[in-house]
Amino acid sequence: MSENQPLYALVFLTSLFSSACSQGTRFVHSAALDADGRYNIKWGFDESTITFEVEVETRGYIGFGLSPTGAMSSSDIVIGGVLKGSPYLLDYYTDSNRKVHKDALQSYQLLYGRENDTHTVLAFSRNLQTCDDNDKVITGSTVRVIWAFHAEDVGLSGPVYHGTNRGRKSLRLLNPGTSSSIPAGTAFFDLQNKEIEPMIQKGHGNLVHHILLYQCDSNLNKSEINRGHECYHPNMPDSFFTCETVLFAWAIGGEGFTYPPHAGMSIGTSIDPVYVQMEIHFDNPSLQRGIVDSSGLRLYYSPSLRRYDAGVIETGVWVSLYHMLPPGMQDYITEGHCTQECLQESLDSEMHSGIHVFAVLLHAHLAGRAIRARHFRQQVELQPLASDDQFDFNFQEFQPLSQERIILPGDSLITECRYNTKGRMNMTWGGLSTRDEMCLSYLLYYPRVNLARCESLPEITGQLKFIGVKEIQEPVITWPFVIKSPKKYSNLSFTEAMDKYKWTRKRGKAFNDIVRKLPINVRCSKIGQDEWSIQGMIISPPELKSEQTSAAVVACRNVSEIQCGCSFVLLLTACLLLILQTCLHL
Repeated sequence: MSENQPLYALVFLTSLFSSACSQGTRFVHSAALDADGRYNIKWGFDESTITFEVEVETRGYIGFGLSPTGAMSSSDIVIGGVLKGSPYLLDYYTDSNRKVHKDALQSYQLLYGRENDTHTVLAFSRNLQTCDDNDKVITGSTVRVIWAFHAEDVGLSGPVYHGTNRGRKSLRLLNPGTSSSIPAGTAFFDLQNKEIEPMIQKGHGNLVHHILLYQCDSNLNKSEINRGHECYHPNMPDSFFTCETVLFAWAIGGEGFTYPPHAGMSIGTSIDPVYVQMEIHFDNPSLQRGIVDSSGLRLYYSPSLRRYDAGVIETGVWVSLYHMLPPGMQDYITEGHCTQECLQESLDSEMHSGIHVFAVLLHAHLAGRAIRARHFRQQVELQPLASDDQFDFNFQEFQPLSQERIILPGDSLITECRYNTKGRMNMTWGGLSTRDEMCLSYLLYYPRVNLARCESLPEITGQLKFIGVKEIQEPVITWPFVIKSPKKYSNLSFTEAMDKYKWTRKRGKAFNDIVRKLPINVRCSKIGQDEWSIQGMIISPPELKSEQTSAAVVACRNVSEIQCGCSFVLLLTACLLLILQTCLHL
């Protein structure tokens, strides 16, 4: 807890969907899969199994599936209903041509089903890993859920086409979440546009893309309070630029977030925000006109102080034009370093015993395909803080960690982003637009320290050298700065020169390999405008080692994978003997 006692603590940034039990199964999570609330699911899971309850406004069949892309092809599907009072459930899959096939291995188990005059309810479960090639493995990454329903039940010839009663939604099925609900009567205040439950105005769910809440300088010009303005416009008030420290972030598809019972965001101490800036990013690709939005955040607070003050650290790639992705790349990787030097200086000064991370928000834009927040100690890699191998730009939310992670002085972090720019003709630049890119992970942690940003940026000279740039015009008086030589790039900005270069997939791969080895510019910032001494230094990226695992553990781990193919009773004894013999021989 801070020296100055906070007056209040924010404990719920947004509402959390939570539901009670249904016929003995605890469903911690729930979601409406369609905009009209006609298709609703609840689910819960343990180490090996996931259980769903689906409630749909139909008396016919219900379809539920897991898709690699959100489309129908190559999907794992279960279809069921209640026919003449008897519930049924069948396991299907689709091929690459979207043709539906009944799965030879029926991996889904029907638990119960019922229907009334308007709705059908089905509950079913399956293993997270079924060892059936036609079933999708359920992991902690984002899952594209597809859904459908029909007024008729499944007949002898199979399910009839569902028509327009279908859709998709991204979810994180194995999000640990929390079973804590907001107590009745909890105080709250709203931050809204005027003409941390994200208060998305009805009908604007597809337009409000993400919301950021920043702490501003306490000496803000009071005449500019309660004013709205287009973000980063040349006429934006200067005071707005003092709002840099992220307090909370919400992005499209995210639901509510609740702090753990021992931590909260303090209100009322000398270092707590006096003024905040709410920044809302809108995505309106169809250019709808005449829309006035009043969306915002609802923050719940309590006078009952919690043990620890929580904070947010922004880690990853420093948002800049120097973060660039060549066009036409199937797989391009960038790395943002929260360096050992930054964490050593800041934590040694303020919390030498380390900080506890309890949630992570992974953030990229449209080209993003996968993100990992990697953790290193003494140059040896530990388990990732968070990862998403199926990143969806339209579904971003804080991931509560199943176990809190301690970050010690001298540790280092890497936010690794994997991108696809295959359909793009020009460079993709780091920036704020959805067509630009970011590679960030926001860490929610306690106890709070004076560290707001821990990031890096690859040094620009090496990137320009790759395309043949020899000299830039100095002094630098324009941005982006201008190239002097060679002649083919003369008087072009560095962004124009990068776009002029003849990129191929092979050259893009070579560029990627070089950029990941370039010296990095360190960003190590305090809350507000201050910086740690390491800020701005150029250092080499660390040489890192993966976690070492003994041969015995590797072999037994490989054998344990055989077990999932040995689920039949007749093979169980053989599998156990195989495991025993293999491990004894190591």
